Formats: sequence, structure tokens, C-alpha cells
Amino acid sequence: MTDTTAWLQGQLSRRAVLAGGVVAAGGATLGAASGQADHSQHATDAGTPAPNAHSGAHGAMVTVGEVDSAGNGFDPTDMLTDWDTGTVSTLPDGRRLRSWEITAEDKEIEIAPGVMFPAWTYNGRVPGPAFRATEGDRLRFTFRNYGSHPHSMHFHGIHAARMDGVPGAGLIGPGEEFVYEFDARPFGCHLYHCHALPLKRHLHKGMYGAFVVDPDPALHAEHADIARSRLLGSPENREWQELVMVMNAFDTNFDGENEFYAANTIAHCFMKAPIRIARSRPVRIYLVNVVEFDPINSFHLHGNFFDYFDQGTTLTPTLRTVDLITQCQAQRGILEFTYRDHEPGLYMFHPHQSEFTELGWVGMFDVTEDMA
Repeated sequence: MTDTTAWLQGQLSRRAVLAGGVVAAGGATLGAASGQADHSQHATDAGTPAPNAHSGAHGAMVTVGEVDSAGNGFDPTDMLTDWDTGTVSTLPDGRRLRSWEITAEDKEIEIAPGVMFPAWTYNGRVPGPAFRATEGDRLRFTFRNYGSHPHSMHFHGIHAARMDGVPGAGLIGPGEEFVYEFDARPFGCHLYHCHALPLKRHLHKGMYGAFVVDPDPALHAEHADIARSRLLGSPENREWQELVMVMNAFDTNFDGENEFYAANTIAHCFMKAPIRIARSRPVRIYLVNVVEFDPINSFHLHGNFFDYFDQGTTLTPTLRTVDLITQCQAQRGILEFTYRDHEPGLYMFHPHQSEFTELGWVGMFDVTEDMA
């Protein structure tokens, strides 16, 4: 690293980014929609290129270039639908057992074009795997710490104290192993994260992920149809377009303020590769907020309204017909909406903290006629 590069990295701040200055060594900058920005796209099944007029919307700023997803070992678009259901077997009592092998490891990742971040990861990705199970399943996570610091897995759910992932109950040192085992309850949209101290450092370095428990329709006769629609793999569930978004942010110069914001880690990724949505099928988003250093995050949908299930632990909405919800750190919920009565087109989503939007947490839904 040259002295100039080191100086540039030291000067990186959210104010400099908002001013349109240098983002990081390697030439990544923010450009205006008038022609400065590079709107090149990577091709994915779930994304199509956005017109330049839309890529520069809401602040006329977007990161230049592309992140090397192959080098990262994960892609934010793939993460939208990449549910990890574990290895399934049957216990002697006939119940379903889901098992996972999880490792903690230090890994440098690219969070914006040319911007590297020294992350701490679960299974080499940020966010970690999106675990999914069914209410009543037995869950077993074999956790190995290959990182350079003590780590754990703390699950937001119902479990015994010895499975809590705190000092003396599943917090382990480098080279150690621990097995977390508990039942999947309650149903809902949950979170897991490292609970080592200092907590804010372990969280903002990348040790978190979504943890979804589907309701068992047999236990919810009064709302069985709704429960089946959330049960992964059921005919009712296949009618839905389900996405998981983990809202996160990165303090690249470790001054206690975030320089980049995103969903699924990569700034502006869903502006450059909008998320394709079939107009006739309903949409369900499992939304989790793990932004550190900012007390409140939010989600605003353009041109539409949605029903919201706070924590996802109910089968009836906690809010109906809203276009904006707020989440504090570690809060999460489920959003449900449809574009059935809309014309095809690009529909924006973003937080209503404008600074977060301009620093990367913004995207588009590319609503199309039914896709093959």
C-alpha cells in the first residue's frame, strides 16, 4: 500500500462520500446521473439492467463499477432467495432434525467497487446463511471458530440458557467448537448474531444473519391457509415471490459512523441489477435490520403499499396498508404486497433516511409480465 493510498483510506468518511468525493483507493467514486456514473450491470436471473435515468435517481449518485461477487464468494441477488434448510434427518421420536455446520472466519470482502472491508463472517459470507426451518423442528448447529477472536451464535428464539451464545453458554475461543441444539419456536422472522464483547464491533464486522421459522399449519387451524402460504415448498408458498433482505452498513474507517449502507451487503447493488418481480404473483419480504451505529433504519416502497407483520410472529398483519416501516437495530418483520394492479416498470425502494439511500441502501423492483 502506498502512502497516498493509506492517506486516502484514512480520509474516507460518510460526509466525504455524500459530497461526491473519493470513495476508496482503486478509483471507485460517486458520479452524477448526468453521465458521470457507470451503469454497467452484471447479468443474473433475478436482475435486469436499469436505465441510466433510474440508476441516478434519489440523490443522483451511484457507485461506479462492479463488485467482484465471485471473489467475495457470495452475490447479493442470489442471497435474496438462498435459504439454507440444513441437512434433514429423523429423530427416534419421529420428529424432524435439521443440522448445520457453521464456521467463523476472518475474511476481507468487497462492499462497494474497490472498497474492501476486513469482515468477520459465518461460512465466509456477510450476512451469514439465511437459515429456515419449520415450527417444531429440532435444530442442531455445530459451530467451529476458525477466526482470530472469541465468537458465538446467539439466536433470537426460545431456548435453554446454556444455548444462548453468551459468555459461559456457547461463547468459544479460536479453534474451539460448540453445538447449539434447540426446538424451532416461535414461528417468525428472527435473527442470529455473535454475542461476544464488544457487541457492537462483532455485529458491525459482519457476524449476523436471518433465521426464519415457518408456521406449522396443523397448529394454526384458524389461519391454516395463511400458514401454508409461509411454509417453504408447499403449493401455496410457491405462489409467492419470497425474498430475504438483511439491512446492514459498514464503518470502513472505524470512527463509529457508517460510510456505506446496503441490503445484503453491497452498496447500490439493486439499483444496478433491479430485482425482477412477476406482476401477477404476490411478494413477501423477510426484512432484518442489523445496522450498527444508527438507532433507526426504515423501508419505504414507491408506488405501492404493503401489510407488515412485526417480528413475523403473527398470521395477521400488525400494520395494514402502509408504505413505510421503521426498525431499530435487531428488529425485523415480514412485508407482503402485490403489483397485480400496476403497470410494468421500475419501482424504487429505500429507507427514508436520505443519507442511507445516497450511501448505498436503495434499489428497484423490475415489475414485468409473468416470467417463464
